[in-house]
Amino acid sequence: AAPKPAAPAEQKPAAAAAPAAREAAPAPLPAAAAPPPPTKPTTARQFIQRKGDKPSGGLDAVRKSRRETRDGNRTVIREGDRTIVREGNRATIHHNESDRFAIGARSVKVDRKGDDIVSIILRASGISIVSTTDRDGRLLRRVRRDRNGREVVIIDNGFAGAQRGNYFVDVRRPQYRGPRDRYIVDAGRGNRDYIYGALFGPPIERIERRYTVDQVRYSEPLREYMPRVDLDVNFPTGSWQLSPSQVSALEVIAEGIISAVEKNPREVFLVEGHTDRVGTQDDNLSLSDRRAEAVAVALTEEFGVPPENLVTQGYGEEYPKVDTDGPSRENRRVAVRRITPLIDKVADR
Repeated sequence: AAPKPAAPAEQKPAAAAAPAAREAAPAPLPAAAAPPPPTKPTTARQFIQRKGDKPSGGLDAVRKSRRETRDGNRTVIREGDRTIVREGNRATIHHNESDRFAIGARSVKVDRKGDDIVSIILRASGISIVSTTDRDGRLLRRVRRDRNGREVVIIDNGFAGAQRGNYFVDVRRPQYRGPRDRYIVDAGRGNRDYIYGALFGPPIERIERRYTVDQVRYSEPLREYMPRVDLDVNFPTGSWQLSPSQVSALEVIAEGIISAVEKNPREVFLVEGHTDRVGTQDDNLSLSDRRAEAVAVALTEEFGVPPENLVTQGYGEEYPKVDTDGPSRENRRVAVRRITPLIDKVADR
């Protein structure tokens, strides 16, 4: 059996009176924060550079597409397939996961059921991914449907009811007392046991209840309950396209995720994008989100990781690994962590 991580890496004092899980004040995003689902199949070209192809994908085109509006005390920046929302000192980026599912798909169908939007994407494998979002673009449910119509629920946020609009939760940070390299694993050092230990490992402290995927995406102390693996991939400046050599570095991660999904088809892994502090906040958010998506696309298209078992999110420069304002390869990273126990209480039994 792979070794279990003892507890989280960088020890941070917990607030003395903080409860295990306290809801923050409601912070719903503007209507239609997430872009709509795709209407036709797409390709992986912007994310993966094939042999002989010239590099593509860069921030210049993204900057030109940006449109900024005000919504009360929020600033909303739309850039085609992504939306950045700024409020006070907090900025978040939002995209539609179905864009990734449509890569190489046989067909894409989008229906409206009342206020909800249902996207049905038939993949080349014959598997359909059915995603239901509400009118504000929030994910309600994600289902895998096989050729015979049998379904597996991968993500179900319906339990939260009206509270699913609360993206941010105030959770006591877990206390870490174990070895750092078992909690934050550097995939570049090639220790397969440590990588698998993080990908299969349980929470470092007990999870009191289940959370929505969006609460996990946007609440950093909550994510710290799960170990993570920092991947050994690097992107050209201003680009989110993976070269063939960078793609090959993902093999061990892909093997671990596939093994986990074979044991539990409902496993969910979060792919996180991070940048250093060079550049603007908006550029770094957009770049990190696209790089996380590029890694997820490569895991699926090159190694066969089921795309529906992945969730991607960019954090820009907000969570540096090294405290520096200059260029930093360590801060320009993509990480993966298992989040199933946070969103599915059955997984933690």
